[in-house]
Amino acid sequence: MLENDPIIDELKRTFSDGILAVQPTRDNIPTLWVSPDRIGAVLHHLKSGVDRPYKMLYDLTAIDERVRNHRPDQPKSDFTVVYHLLSFDRNEDIRVKVPLTGNAPSLPTITTLWQSADWYEREAWDMFGVTFDNHPHLKRILMPPTWKGHPLRKDHPARATEMGPFRLPDEKEEAEQLALQFKPEDWGMQSESEDTDFMFLNLGPQHPGTHGLIRFILQLDGETIRNAVLDIGYHHRGAEKMGERQSWHTYIPYTDRVDYLGGVMNNLAYVLAVEKLAGIEVPERAKTIRVMLAELFRIASHLVWYGTFAQDVGSLSPVFYMFTDRERVFDIIEAVCGGRMHPEWFRIGGVAQDLPRGWDGLVRNFLKYLPPRLKEYDAIVMQNSIFKARTVGVGKYTLDEAIDWGVTGPGLRACGFEWDFRKKRPYSGYENFEFDIPTAIHGDSYDRGVVRVEEIRQSLRIIEQCVNNMPSGPYKSDHPLATPPRKERTMHDIETLINHFLSVSWGPVIPAGEAFMGIEATKGNNGYYLVSDGSTVSYRTRIRTPSFPHLQMVPKISKGLMIADLLAIIGSIDFILADLDR
Repeated sequence: MLENDPIIDELKRTFSDGILAVQPTRDNIPTLWVSPDRIGAVLHHLKSGVDRPYKMLYDLTAIDERVRNHRPDQPKSDFTVVYHLLSFDRNEDIRVKVPLTGNAPSLPTITTLWQSADWYEREAWDMFGVTFDNHPHLKRILMPPTWKGHPLRKDHPARATEMGPFRLPDEKEEAEQLALQFKPEDWGMQSESEDTDFMFLNLGPQHPGTHGLIRFILQLDGETIRNAVLDIGYHHRGAEKMGERQSWHTYIPYTDRVDYLGGVMNNLAYVLAVEKLAGIEVPERAKTIRVMLAELFRIASHLVWYGTFAQDVGSLSPVFYMFTDRERVFDIIEAVCGGRMHPEWFRIGGVAQDLPRGWDGLVRNFLKYLPPRLKEYDAIVMQNSIFKARTVGVGKYTLDEAIDWGVTGPGLRACGFEWDFRKKRPYSGYENFEFDIPTAIHGDSYDRGVVRVEEIRQSLRIIEQCVNNMPSGPYKSDHPLATPPRKERTMHDIETLINHFLSVSWGPVIPAGEAFMGIEATKGNNGYYLVSDGSTVSYRTRIRTPSFPHLQMVPKISKGLMIADLLAIIGSIDFILADLDR
């Protein structure tokens, strides 16, 4: 990142008293430090005051800096709040950091600037104890309401062995149940109006229509939804905390479980970020193998969405057909990787192994098999009059609303916006492939389906090009930080043997720095923001998942509709609870 970046120069001129420092990073995203009392003005200027503004709050998180060693030329802080903004007009990002001191840091809320900041600020308070003044509902969001402490602080235990044994006496169980009771007045809701009493319905946390453990609390006037509150965190497993205690290499299997339908797609965003930190160049063959496997998992994930979406609105047969087709994808994945849903097969610097003999025949057979099936599914689902009646015009939002709420992926393209990170910011060799970006017009539940169905066909196009043009060469980089390192010379000299042993047992030491990498994952943009302190483990692992901002929008687009419409909306969004909660 250059000092004379145009946007940095403009902010220095406009806010000379508020810009504390400009920070170089490994990802070359313009990164600047802003004083706490000027952060609101700077963010407002970036959103609406600059040419080609940064309209999307892409992410908001925090870092506990108190035990970090390598922070050259950065302002002193105990905690840092990080705002990541995205400009579609510029096709650029900007990272804005605010230094905070003390054990109870605070900042003004930006929920008046971006509605999506609601959940992000609640998460930063829940995980780090950063208070956002004037936030409308600054309550825990991922942890239980009775939880003590802030889990992503460095002084919070990272392992069960660091905590006492869990006990649930009767009085504690009663207190926990009481804490979970919903109080409408806490959310600004009324229990009654002049002419009616409202009903409050718990949809979930265990309900087939919610696709996992999540609780929708609905304020109902008869069958009509007046308001909704989402209670999340039931699937929270501390994935970001685990990133601070696993080595760079051994954390790869944990990424598989974030979007547990996305398989190696989770690995891809993570290893790309590590490779950016370490300066590792990946061979062309490894890039193409990664693309092929990622697109196979995109198809597998979309088939699950397709079948369950149809099931949500009353059509049961498609889910059996499509899960059967998904098994054919898994047959290929198993032949190549050895695993099926969680192959954990990508590595820092490449992939675990080269492709096995006969892989191309398996893939070509699948490329012939699936297109006729997709035509059948178009007839029985997408062209079905009942399915259309349940989804057309339901859960609609505009392009501006989608950007304001942080929507990416098919949900954004369903509003007519031709934006795909594989095209706009090619990674892993996607610039070498021909494929189209499917779009729709209305931004409703049906159009979100139209985009995903066409994406399956475009993934087949990409996979066919992988088969026809698979490069020769190594499947892994020979960079010393690639893990596990290539083994050709391991038995030739003791230095190489020791290096191999240490790299496998301890993992590589990644140079100190920061890097972010986002990819077009199955459900939207998925990204990893990694901070290295020059160690064998990550200092901070931030996972920006698409399901988090997407589900935050549900109360807005379901208001005034029926309960049955809500189930159609949930199905159309295509979210994963582990992706939401991490």
